[in-house]
Amino acid sequence: MTDNPKLLSLLGICRRAKKLSCGHDAAIGSIRSKGAKLCLLSSDSSQRLRKEIEREAAFEGRNIPVRMLFSSADEIGWATGLKSAVLTVNDEGFAKKMLELLVTTGEVNL
Repeated sequence: MTDNPKLLSLLGICRRAKKLSCGHDAAIGSIRSKGAKLCLLSSDSSQRLRKEIEREAAFEGRNIPVRMLFSSADEIGWATGLKSAVLTVNDEGFAKKMLELLVTTGEVNL
């Protein structure tokens, strides 16, 4: 189980507020449209997916933060209702709070 239940709870709230893009295609679309403020990857996401998301997030000066969680895709699915290895937070306030929570738990920066 994750070391950060507050983060998972916040992800659920963010999804209900329709400020979360879950899944590969939705996340890439959000990044490309510059709606994404933060990209999150599950602990069991593939190396190929991580590289693709990092490349998209940094392309053309986007500089969208990418973080890898301790949580698995199953745990993210439990919190959001959608099992996903990648998601983007599309709200500045939610993204800022999640980054603060990630710093306090020492989750991985990519």
